[in-house]
Amino acid sequence: MTAIVAPLVQPKRWHLLLILLCLGLGWGMTQPLGKISASTGHKPFGLIFWQLTVCTAVLGTLTLLRGKRLSLRPEALKFYVIVAILGTLVPNCTFYISIARLPSGIMSILISMVPLLAFPMAMALGMDHFSVRRLAGLGLGLTGVLLIALPNASLPDPAMAAFLPIAMIGPLFYAMESTYVAKTGTAGMDALQAMFGASLVGLILCTPVMLALGHFFPMPLPPGKAEWALIASSAMHALLYSAFVWLAAKAGAVFASQSSYIVTASGVIWAMLLLGERFSPWVWAAAAVMLLGLSLVQPKLRVQTLQPLNE
Repeated sequence: MTAIVAPLVQPKRWHLLLILLCLGLGWGMTQPLGKISASTGHKPFGLIFWQLTVCTAVLGTLTLLRGKRLSLRPEALKFYVIVAILGTLVPNCTFYISIARLPSGIMSILISMVPLLAFPMAMALGMDHFSVRRLAGLGLGLTGVLLIALPNASLPDPAMAAFLPIAMIGPLFYAMESTYVAKTGTAGMDALQAMFGASLVGLILCTPVMLALGHFFPMPLPPGKAEWALIASSAMHALLYSAFVWLAAKAGAVFASQSSYIVTASGVIWAMLLLGERFSPWVWAAAAVMLLGLSLVQPKLRVQTLQPLNE
């Protein structure tokens, strides 16, 4: 197939906002799908193994169909390892531990902490600047977490509050990952190439840990409801994750992390529709406070040179 040579056209702001919307809606659905996946009692690294297997297959196929290949340059290998650890192995482990015990809607609300946590990281690295308004936004986000954790009536079972610190590890690592990508770029790769390599390396790193911990489980044939939920959420995650990495490199970590706005809203709605979850007034208040905090952390639109996906 003859390659089409075109100038690198920087996306307009409304294009970036449209991608942000699609990211939020898609990722919001993966929260209840993850809840269904963990409902059988499968262990975290077993679930991560199959998730990365699906991601590697999907992204590898798309990469090969586009005539690309896996980069083995040192800077690419470094990118794979860091993103695999920060963006998959650690946060997904804590996600599956938490989602098995906390309502899916709560997890969707907590993910809104990603841009709030990304802001002080970006500021510390000189990628953003201090402002009282943004600091207030971070304070409101932490207040929202307290509104979920402290009142006895906020959760279906007060004992669930013990898992909130574990659930917060995921947003912390996602913020670290998005800041890293925004700071360093994707080592000259496009987003699909980058995430294909990160998924493959994550699968390699995950396998010995899974076997050592005894978390492996065979994929049943045909898959059951929980397994289909895992497959579907993994395929969606592969594509959404690639789009997120592209967006973070193109528009900055704070802007990309604001997909959490839509993840929070759509995740709560999906949880109500798919899982029948209902929430106390404390939880709704927490969601409102955290979204208000997000509104104070304004995106910093920053455009980098990045290889376009349709090249």
